[in-house]
Amino acid sequence: MRTAGRVVAGFFRLIEKEVKPGVTTKRLDEIAEEFIRSQGALPAFKGYYGYPATICASVNEEVVHGIPGARVLQEGDIVGVDVGAKFKGYFADAARTWAVGRIDKEDQRHIDVTRNALKEGIAKAVAGNRLSDISWAVQRFSEKNGFSVVREYVGHGIGKNLHEEPQVPNFGLPGRGPELLEGVALAIEPMLNRGGHEVKLLGDGWTVVTKDGKRSCHFEQTIFVGKKAAEVVTE
Repeated sequence: MRTAGRVVAGFFRLIEKEVKPGVTTKRLDEIAEEFIRSQGALPAFKGYYGYPATICASVNEEVVHGIPGARVLQEGDIVGVDVGAKFKGYFADAARTWAVGRIDKEDQRHIDVTRNALKEGIAKAVAGNRLSDISWAVQRFSEKNGFSVVREYVGHGIGKNLHEEPQVPNFGLPGRGPELLEGVALAIEPMLNRGGHEVKLLGDGWTVVTKDGKRSCHFEQTIFVGKKAAEVVTE
C-alpha cells in the first residue's frame, strides 16, 4: 500500500503543473493513466463498476465522480481530481482540489478549509479513538468555517479492495463506532459545499453535483491508524 500511495503522490506532483486554463479534463486523465502504468501500477478506478476513466475530475459544482472528457478548464474554475492506484494487489486512493488560474478569495478559502478539515480528521486517526472521532473533527471544523458537509458520500476502509469496511462519514457525534486499531487503513475524504449539503446524481450515472449549484471541494488521503499519529501514505 505504501508503494501504491507513493504512485498516487507522484501523480499529484506531476499533475499540479498541468492544471491550468485551456487543458481538458480528458488530457489530465491521459496523463494519469500513462504515469500510473509507467510506475508498474494499475489505475484503480478504470473499469471499477464500469467507470470509464483513470481519474474523477469534478469541476466547480461537481462534488465527486466527474467523468473526464472534452470539457476545457477555464480561468477561475476549481477542479477536484480523485485517483487510485493498485500495486501488487493493494490499493491507495486520494484526491486534491486545485485552482485553475486565478480564483477569488472565497474559492481559495473553500479549498484551504477543506484541506485543513482533512488534516483535522487525520489527527484523530489514532489507536484508542473511536471512528466517529474522525467524523466529528471534520464536521466541527468545516461548519465552524461556514461550509456544509456532504452526507451521502463518505470515506472508507481500503486495502486489498478499493472500498472496504468501515465507512468513514464526515459528520457525526464523537466517541461512537468501532475503536481504531493501529495499522488499520482508511481513506478519509471530506467533501465540503459552499451552500447546502444536499447533492444529486446526474444522468450519466456517475457525476454528483450540489443540488443548489454552488461549488464543492474534495480532499482525500489514504492513511494507517497510528499509535500516536496517523501515517499518511499518499502524501
